[in-house]
This record gives sequence, C-alpha cells and structure tokens, in this order.
Amino acid sequence: SVSLSLSLVRPVPLMIWYSHFRSLARSSAIMAERGQQPPAKRLCCRSGYSPSCRSGQRVGAACGSNSGGMPGGSGKTQSPESLLDIAARRVAEKWPFQRVEERFERIPEPVQRRIVYWSFPRSEREICMYSSFNIAAVGEESAGTGEGNGSGGSGGAGVDETRLPFRRGIALLESGCVDNVLQVGFHLSGTVMEPATQSEPEAICNVAISFDRCKITSVTCSCGNKDIFYCAHVVALSLYRIRKPDQVKLHLPISETLFQMNRDQLQKFVQYLITVHHTEVLPTAQKLADEILSQNSEINQVHGAPDPTAGASIDDENCWHLDEEQVQEQVKLFLSQGGYHGSGKQLNLLFAKVREMLKMRDSNGARMLTLITEQFMADPRLSLWRQQGTAMNDKHRLLWDELGALWMCIVLNPHCKPEQKAGWLRQLRKWNSVDVCPWEDGNHGNELPNLTNALPQGVNGNQEPPSRPHRTVFTRAIEACDLDWQDSHLQHIISSDLCTNYCYHDDTENSLFDSHGWPLWHEHVPTACARVDALRSHGYPREALRLAIAIVSTLRRQQQKQLELFRVQKKELLHRGITSITNLEGWVGHPLDPIGTLFSCLMEACRVEDDSCSGFPDFAECIGQAKSADFQHHHVHKFLEEGESYLTLAVEIALIGLGQQRIMPEGLYTQEKVCRNEEQLISKLQEIELDDTLVKIFRKQAVFLLEAGPYSGLGEIVHRESVPMHTFAKYLFTSLLPHDAELAYKIALRAMRLLVLESTAPTADMSRSHHIASVVPNRYPRWFTLSHIESQQCELASTMLTAAKGDVRRLETVLESIQKNIHSSSHIFKLAQDAFKIATLMDSLPDITLLKVSLELGLQVMRMTLSTLNWRRREMVRWLVTCATEVGVYALDSIMQSWFTLFTPTEATSIVATTVMSNSTIVRLHLDCHQQEKLASSARTLALQCAMKDPQNCALSALTLCEKDHIAFETAYQIVLDAATTGMSYTQLFTIARYMEHRGYPMRAYKLATLAMTHLNLSYNQDTHPAINDVLWACALSHSLGKNELAAVIPLVVKSVKCATVLSDILRRCTLTTPGLVGLHGRRNSGKLMSLDKAPLRQLLDATIGAYINTTHSRLTHISPRHYSEFIEFLSKARETFLMAHDGHIQFTQFIDNLKQIYKGKKKLMMLVRERFG
Repeated sequence: SVSLSLSLVRPVPLMIWYSHFRSLARSSAIMAERGQQPPAKRLCCRSGYSPSCRSGQRVGAACGSNSGGMPGGSGKTQSPESLLDIAARRVAEKWPFQRVEERFERIPEPVQRRIVYWSFPRSEREICMYSSFNIAAVGEESAGTGEGNGSGGSGGAGVDETRLPFRRGIALLESGCVDNVLQVGFHLSGTVMEPATQSEPEAICNVAISFDRCKITSVTCSCGNKDIFYCAHVVALSLYRIRKPDQVKLHLPISETLFQMNRDQLQKFVQYLITVHHTEVLPTAQKLADEILSQNSEINQVHGAPDPTAGASIDDENCWHLDEEQVQEQVKLFLSQGGYHGSGKQLNLLFAKVREMLKMRDSNGARMLTLITEQFMADPRLSLWRQQGTAMNDKHRLLWDELGALWMCIVLNPHCKPEQKAGWLRQLRKWNSVDVCPWEDGNHGNELPNLTNALPQGVNGNQEPPSRPHRTVFTRAIEACDLDWQDSHLQHIISSDLCTNYCYHDDTENSLFDSHGWPLWHEHVPTACARVDALRSHGYPREALRLAIAIVSTLRRQQQKQLELFRVQKKELLHRGITSITNLEGWVGHPLDPIGTLFSCLMEACRVEDDSCSGFPDFAECIGQAKSADFQHHHVHKFLEEGESYLTLAVEIALIGLGQQRIMPEGLYTQEKVCRNEEQLISKLQEIELDDTLVKIFRKQAVFLLEAGPYSGLGEIVHRESVPMHTFAKYLFTSLLPHDAELAYKIALRAMRLLVLESTAPTADMSRSHHIASVVPNRYPRWFTLSHIESQQCELASTMLTAAKGDVRRLETVLESIQKNIHSSSHIFKLAQDAFKIATLMDSLPDITLLKVSLELGLQVMRMTLSTLNWRRREMVRWLVTCATEVGVYALDSIMQSWFTLFTPTEATSIVATTVMSNSTIVRLHLDCHQQEKLASSARTLALQCAMKDPQNCALSALTLCEKDHIAFETAYQIVLDAATTGMSYTQLFTIARYMEHRGYPMRAYKLATLAMTHLNLSYNQDTHPAINDVLWACALSHSLGKNELAAVIPLVVKSVKCATVLSDILRRCTLTTPGLVGLHGRRNSGKLMSLDKAPLRQLLDATIGAYINTTHSRLTHISPRHYSEFIEFLSKARETFLMAHDGHIQFTQFIDNLKQIYKGKKKLMMLVRERFG
C-alpha cells in the first residue's frame, strides 16, 4: 500500500523531489562521552555519501520547501480518507522512519509530512494508562477515556479524581493553559502554565515529547516531576496534539531543514542560535567547533550528525516511555515501609498496572514486572525472615503470590517470541536459585509432586525423588516456559466457534469432542486455566472464553463419568468404609486459582454492557463507558445446550470447584488461603440473583455432591483430612431452602461432620496408587485454621436451627447432628444461645420446641465443661438456669434433680438453687403455693447434698437455703459441725459463725468460733492478718456471753495468737466491761470487772507480756537504723501492757536493762532507749 501510495503522488507537479543520506547512531558509549551533545537516536548527513560507508550508515536525500502547517488536517470529515492518509497511517504505526527512507530512495515531502503527522499517538487511553494509577486501581471496571472525548479514568475508592495527573492534564488543556505547541519531525514541544494557588505562584513548564510509531518514547518537563508516570503537563500537551492536531504547526525533522540551507544560511542560523542562548550553549558550541576543525577528531570519523527530531532507527525498540529508575525507587520505597502508609495498596496498584499493560499488549508490562521483581528480591527482610525462621505477614505473601501469577501470565503469552521466553526463563531461574526466594506454600516445603505440566497420576505418577527442592513462587512460571500453543486441537478451540468435523467415542476418556461435537480440552486443570488467564491478560477475551467453555465441558463430562464409576463401586466401598482422594491439588486455594479464573472469564462474557461495548470489541473503543455490575443470561448456540448460558456455566463451575473433595494442605498460609479463596468465591456467587435456570443447576450439583462418593467433599464417606464443606454447604443451604428444603437439609446435615476431630475415621484405600496416604504417609494433621473451621461449622448449624424454627422433626434432626459432630463446648454454647434468642423473639410467642433444643444444648455444654476449666463457666451456668426458667418449672426441677452431672456443688448452691429460690423466678413462672413448695424442697435437697459433698464451699449456702425449714436447717448445721474438725478452714467457720450470730444463734456462733480458733495460728509479726478481726469478734462474742465462755476462749487465744499487739488489744477490751454485761435478748447483767491477777485474764496478761518480749528480741536481730523510731514506739506500747501487771514497772525496768546489756553493740539504738525509758 505504501508503494501504491507513493506511485499515486509522484505525478503531482507541485511535489518537490529530493534525496538525502543519513547514518545510523553510533554506540551509546560514544554518545555518552559527548554528554553536551543533544540526545538523538540516529545520525543524519547530507546527500552524496555512497552506500559503501561504514556499517550503520545510510543514504538519504533532501530537498527543501518552506515549513508550514500540515496539509489536510485530521479533523473528522464526511469525506473518504485519501489513499495517502491510509498508507501513511499504517506505515506510521508499524515502520521505523529509517526503514521507510531506506526502502524508498526518494520520498516526496507530502508523504513525509503525513507519516510524521500520523506517528503521534491517537488514543487517549494510553496517555491515561501512563499518567495515573486510577485505571489500575479498579482494574477492568474502571472507566477510561475515548479518543477525542474529555472523560478520564475513574479513581479507586478514596482517591480524589481531580488530583490524578490525567484529570489535571485535561483541566489544564480545557482551561487554555497549553501554548507554543510545535512539532518538529518526531518531536513535540510546548509550554504549559500551572495556575497560581494559595501556596504557589503561577509557573510556566516547558514540555518536550519524543514519539515513534504511535508511542511516546521520551518525555521531559521542567516541573521536575519524580514519579513513575507522566505529569499533568505532559498529559496536557499530549492531549492537545491528539484533540487539536490542526492547530499544531508541523515541520519536517530539523536535519531536513538544515539540508536546504547554503553555507551563509547555516552560519547565520548557528550564530543566531548561539546569540539567543549564549549563556547555555556557548561552551558546547566552542567545544564542537574545535572538534570539527580538528582533522583527526572522533567527530570527523562519523558521517552525519545527531538529530533528535529525525525519528527512530531500525534497531530502536518501539515501546512507550517508562522511567525505570523511578519504578525501582517507588517499589523500594513501598517495600521499606513494611505495609504501613498504604504501601501494600500501592504495590497492588502497580501489579494492576502491569495487568493493564498486558491487556493492551504493551511490552512494558513484562519490563515493568521485571523491575518490580528485582526490587522484591532485593528486599533485605527476606534474609532476616529466613534467618529468624519467621513467616512474612499475609500482606507480603499475597503480593508475592500476585508476582508469581503475573509471571505465569507473561511466559504463557501466546504470541511471544522464543527469544523473549528464553530471556524470561533465564531471569526466572536466576531468581529461583536465590536462597531467600519465598516458597510457594509459605514456610513449608511442598510435598506434592510436580503437577503444573499435567504429570500422570498413574502408578508412576508419585515416584518423585526423596529430596526435592522447595517450590518457590517462580517454579510454576519456570515450568510453564515448557508449554506452548502449537497443539492443533488447542488452536482449533481458541480460533473458531465452529467444530463440524469430529470423532466422538463415549468410552474414550480423553476424547477430543463430546457427544454434541463440542471440543474438550484434557490438561491438568490449573495449567489449562492458567492458559485462560494468560489469554485474558494479553487481551484475547474471545479466545479465553472459548478455551474456558471447553474446560468446563470437560470437567462436566468427567463429573458424569465419576458418578457412573462410583455407582458401580459404591456397594463395595461403603461396605469397606474407605475413601480415596482423587485430586492431589485442590482447585480452590490453588496458587493459580483455576476456578476463580474460569468463573471470572465466564462472568465477564455475561455482563450487561452498553451496546457499543457488547461482545469483545477493541479495548480502546470502550474507554470512558462505565460497565454495569448486573449480569444476564446470554443464550448462545455455540457449545452450549439449550437453556444454558455463560452465567449458568460460571455458576456451575464454581459449584464443581467448591464441592471438590481435596486434601487440607500443610502450613498455616496455605490453609488460610484455602479458607480465604473459598469465601471470596462464595461472596461472588452471592452477588448473583438466582432464577429458575440457576436453581436447576444448584439442584443438579447438590445431587451430584451427595452421590459422587470420593469425588465429592459431601460424599457419604470422605477422607479424614479432606477440607470441610461447612462454608460451602451454608451457601448451598440458604440458596436451596426456598426451592427444595429437603435437599437443602440433606446437604447441610451431610456437611456438618468434622472427621479430623473424630477418634475413628475412615481407613485409607491403599489399593489406589493416587490416594493421599501414598503421597503423605503417616502424617499427623496440623490444622492451623481449625478454630476458623469450627466457627464455620457452628455458623452452619445456627443457620439450620434458624430455618427449622417451628418444625419439630427438623429441629430434632439438627440437634442430633450438632450433638454428634460439634466438639467444642464454646461453639455448642453459642448455638444454645442462638437457639434461645430465636425461640424468644419479642414479636412472637416462644417456640417451646426450639427452647427445648436450646436447653438440651446447654445441658450438653454443662456436661462437657464440668470437669474442665472454662473461664465462661459461671456465665454458662447462669444462662442455663435462665433457659430452664423459660422452658418451665419441670425443667428447673429436672436440672436440680440431676445437678451432680451438670454442676459443681458450689455452682449448684450459689447459682442454681439460689436463682431458683429467688422472687423473680417465682414471679416469672407464676407459681402457686404448692409448686413453690415443691421447687423449694428440691432446692433444699440439692443444698444438703452439696453441703455433704463439699462442706467447705457449700455449707453457708445450704444454711441460707434451708432457713425456712427447721429440719433441713438443723441438718445443714450438723453437717457443718461434722466437717468443722477436719474439712473446713478457720475462715469458713468464722463466716458461718457470724451468720449464726446474725440469725440469732449466739451459742451456735460461739461454738463454731471456738472450733475456728483451733485451726488458727498467728505468729508474732502478723499484726495485719485478715483473721485478726475474726479473733476480736470471737472474743467479744465470748465476753458478751459470760465469764465462763470467755474463760474457755482465752486459752484458745493464747495458744493460737502470738502477735503481741493483737493480744494486748484483746486484753484491753476484756478489762473495759463486765463479762455478760449485755446478755441475750438485751437483758443487762450485773457484775464486777474481771481482775488481771486472776484467771483467765492473768493467763492472757502473761501471754501478752511474753509475746512483747519475744517480739522485741526477734525484731532486734535484724533491725536497721531506719526502723529505730518505729521500734521505740513499739517499746512504748509494750510498757503500757507491762504496767497493767501488779509488778509491771519492775518487770519492764528489768526488761530494758537486759536489752541494754545484750544489745550494747547497737549504741545509737540503746542511746534512744535510754533517752525514752531511762
């Protein structure tokens, strides 16, 4: 077309023919040495040099014409495009300008102008992509900009769109801030005015842009922007050129203009240039002049001179400008922040930008990912984590996972060149060999065989070497380098919607077509889905959809075959109670996310979009048009049965993947990933509104899950370590319940099991070579996510309880399942509470059946936690009594009758019986007198039984509960007396004694107090012991009862109490009043004060004086100067006690003299003693 175009324009008489010679650019090293020269990709020279010049030089020609505006313009018109424009546009897109010049010896100036004109980018989509994170922030859902429109990409959540460089660039353009726009060859320049703000004055930014083959190859701006992407000023100038091409003055490359000048004109040109910019260019100009005048200078050895406006050479790589240094710096900065300040989000945005570039088939996608990966591998924390044996956090693990997935997409590019793939493979192997390269499954080495390349699972499928290297995040990408797209059947699948020639054999496991003649694709499922992801990522949505449909068809066919096979073997397998795991790798939670990939691909195809974006148009055509989040059935005849659609396929493949029986992987991270991916997929399913067609799919898959044996996670017998189905079953249950309640309950009840906690589990089927036991033998399961799994099991049970309200049969079945399968007391207690809340909703009458279920679960919790420590035990007991109260009086009576199987004696008396006997309970139950008495009788019986079993903790409660029944009260008192000598402490006895005094039984209180005194022992330094108050109370009680009682207590006090200050306190209290002065019933007794010279006070006085003497010697053995003053005060109190005796003065004097003699070495202390006591 180019040749035809050129031939058509040759006869035009106004065309000026010319030829010129240019040479190729010298090496970058030579150019770097002349740093003052302006940058240029290639060298241009005058005509006349022969083609026999040095290698890399070329011949060109030039003739002149005055520069002017571009002819024709590119504004929209109703006229057909000229052949010249059509040819020039195609050439500008694909050919470097040097190739054009070499191909055609003489190129007319109008042709050059049109090629230069069409070489600038024409779509704003790429400008937006290279100027903002916003498109990547929301991925494929973001709105971009269309050619010629004024909209920009929508930012992610929390992003101020007006601050995005692309939006700011549009604002600058629309406000008229772009000026002095000039295009010289393949170079665009202009000025952009930055309006003044409150903090910054108005500024003028000088912008320069180089471009080649519709791509911007370099940008510079005087604003000093330091970022990965283009600044708003570059955006504004670029959009000006795209939107207003007719207003841009266009010139041919500057070398062409120079070729038209004679010597005088050239000299004038140079001198004027130096004059205008003498401060900047004069040193450089003089240096160049010196080199040119030197015959042997290096510059004279090269034909031609650099021209930054002359376009690209043949050897130049055609790619958009990407500031590699800034990419590295930004990634390094984000990693150094350790997940703070939103750095994880920023890195995810970078990954999304890579995917966006891949979808646009931009070579910078792989280039940018390489730069990111290099910084990830250089992260110093990798070595630190490996040395310390600690795991990286989840945020970093997810980033590494995305990194590995992106490399998988890149190496599976269906149109990459072999040399590109070889280069990527070398780089991946280099990273993979680094010691600190993260492993694919976190901190645990993967013990599963290499399955990325669909290795066989037959007899030899598991014969791996005993010591395999750990699989890293790059291993799958390295393995994927061995894959290609050359298979003829694969090419047939992705390239055509029609398959008419086929050979179908129903008994052939690997048949290429099904019974309808639709293609199948038999490959390791994650690998096949990785192909789908690669096709989608590289902008081939139609091809990805075709392959996805073939994979789904294959899996559905395999599913049917598996069901038929199991039905044949069912009787034998169930009889033997064995099961097999047929998938060594689960599809949900897999590093390649195969089910998520298929689901996303199919859902994209059924998304409701604008008519202008329906189907799979060129990506740039839909820029700026928002996509709806609604979905609909697209009924198409290609490879789909009647009534099927992309939506039904997406839902069905999600159900197939979620229901797959799969082994729980090793390691905390991989187990968490299984749970997380399952919940993410279910969350996407929940966004879809179910209609009759989808309900049929749910029914079909539910039946399969129940009947498919070892192929289903909901089969009759599953392996002990298979991933539980609780979360998935809860979703199925809620979805099916309005349409098929019986099937919904079958699914949910089957899923309730948690075999890993069972003491007996199905035996391993060792006859099957691919059974998991043959891969991971004798492994004790370590389920790090067990608490999460148990909570999901609890949620499933709670959902069933809620749904079964009012249905006695269903509730009984659910209760039985809970009691059989849930092993955590805390979760059973939660279920009991949930059932209670549901049964007693304010807007309806209580559901007695559900209340009974709640009570039964509560009773089970009581039995489970009776002999174990549980910090919520008291809460549980109180709740159970509340629940039993709601059920009725018979429930309360029942739990009291069988208290010993449910409660400790303390709980039974202090919580259960006390609550039952409270007035609030009686009022709540509306009990008559007979019922109250019967309930009270049961409570008293319980109290006495508890007191017999645990008198230390239950005696007081038993006495309290039996107050209104004389016989029971006496029995409880006798139990206390019997236990007082052996099993009760002085604290407990003192407490009961005080209770007896309060109840009006002082003699019983006195008796219990004396029994308590026999267990007490207060040493000389325990002057703050908590029992002191009880001793003082006991002595006061005895003193109030009479002389005899006091005389009986004092010997016990003397024996038990050695603390001088306590004894002196008791002594003073006994001398203040007459014994028995206040007798029983308030009668006053007459009598004299007791004498200190006679028993029993004489015994107490002597014991007190002796205690002071002993305490004094004990304190002096380890006294320090800071305690001297305190010691002197102690002796003062001792003197007061001594003086109470008849000869106390003499005794105290002798005592002080002895101290002076014995402790004469403590001179300072003895001096203080003499000063105070003589």
